[in-house]
Amino acid sequence: MSGSPERVVVIGADAGGMSAASQAKRMRGDDLEVVALERGSHTSYSACGIPYWIAGDVASVDDLVARTADEHRANGIDLRMRSEALGIDLDRREVEVRDLGNSAGSSTYRLGFDHLVLATGARPRRPEIPGVDSDGVFGVQTLDDGERVLDALERAPRRAVVVGGGYIGIEMAEAMVKRGLSVTVVTRSPEPMATLDPDMGRQVHDAMEGMGIDVRTSARIDAVETGADGWLRSVVTDSGEIETDIVVLGTGVSPETSLASAAGLPLGRWGGLVTDLQMRVFDTDGVWAAGDCVESIDLVSGNRVHVALGTHANKQGRVLGTNLGGGYATFPGVVGTAISKVCDLEIARTGLKERDCDMVGFAYLTVVVESTTRAGYYPGAEPVTVKLVVEQRTGRLLGAQIVGREGSAKRIDTLAVALWHRMTVEEISALDLGYAPPFSPVWDPVLIAARKAADRVRAGS
Repeated sequence: MSGSPERVVVIGADAGGMSAASQAKRMRGDDLEVVALERGSHTSYSACGIPYWIAGDVASVDDLVARTADEHRANGIDLRMRSEALGIDLDRREVEVRDLGNSAGSSTYRLGFDHLVLATGARPRRPEIPGVDSDGVFGVQTLDDGERVLDALERAPRRAVVVGGGYIGIEMAEAMVKRGLSVTVVTRSPEPMATLDPDMGRQVHDAMEGMGIDVRTSARIDAVETGADGWLRSVVTDSGEIETDIVVLGTGVSPETSLASAAGLPLGRWGGLVTDLQMRVFDTDGVWAAGDCVESIDLVSGNRVHVALGTHANKQGRVLGTNLGGGYATFPGVVGTAISKVCDLEIARTGLKERDCDMVGFAYLTVVVESTTRAGYYPGAEPVTVKLVVEQRTGRLLGAQIVGREGSAKRIDTLAVALWHRMTVEEISALDLGYAPPFSPVWDPVLIAARKAADRVRAGS
């Protein structure tokens, strides 16, 4: 009908999708009809907070929800929960939808669109082994997953196996420790936290074992065995069997782009949607994407990467919504900054590690310094290790890693800003950073590392 508002259909109602929907609706008001589809039971929540909810640090699932479905509806968005998109017809500009909440049984309908926003997120990688779908084996991607883990903890398990030594793996290991379980982490990598160089990952390994966590590296899970009641009783590895009462999968995620792939939309090296700077899907009129289902430009290497983080999803969604709303915004890319902890050990990284530099073709040098989080004489000073990866000859910072106790990890933000602005270690060593004994030595660990790296660059080694 002439003069009717344009319709935007958003598939996926979490960070990327609802940031886009809210921003576009805020800018265009009644000129834009926004329909959002979410197959799950929750919207606009912090998936990153799930391990801390399971650990008991976060009291309630409600604390992880930034905005409820009713709040979105009050802002003029037609949010349809328990609604699963089954297929996309780009020629007819329609989405086929299944209503999972229909009490009479699931029903389907077709929904037309002028613009389509894909915010389908990521899916957990599940090892293809016998028994992986048994009762007692859990992923932790959604709030519904978290609720299932908490239900399992009501069975009073004594032992847990965490498969994977990345961010989710170490965070879930901490959660199980806090719940009083005996914890074994099994990872294929030579050291936990494969996003770090092995020498820094070894520090994480040693610290975790010091906390009583059994860390099995370079190990492979071959099967999950169950008892007579159907609940798992052990995992079988290439080096033996580990008895356990619960298994948590922390084996990473991949872009959830099955709908996009079936519709013929362009996917990148990692299986994520390929977009331009305004978050429009390449070569496809009226189709946009944001969040964990897309690939981003790595501003250090120039390559496309898949980084599943809520920070990027929210920024991309806001950029997308601004452009849908008639404004102009871009998402330039990422430098790969991430931060986590296991118990009292803090872990952070940004940019490229050594192996990344080898793959891209950078000639580089590294420096590692050990320092303290505060002035050494001040109570509460804790150890911290900083590693810098630096381009030879130019001295440009290429990457950084930090492992240490309380007060260590947020120093990575200084180095992330330096990466963003393509700073050299000589420039970083002269930064005017804040100093007082309760917060830092007179030479902050970041400045010490930069100064040593600059010395090596000047020396030509």
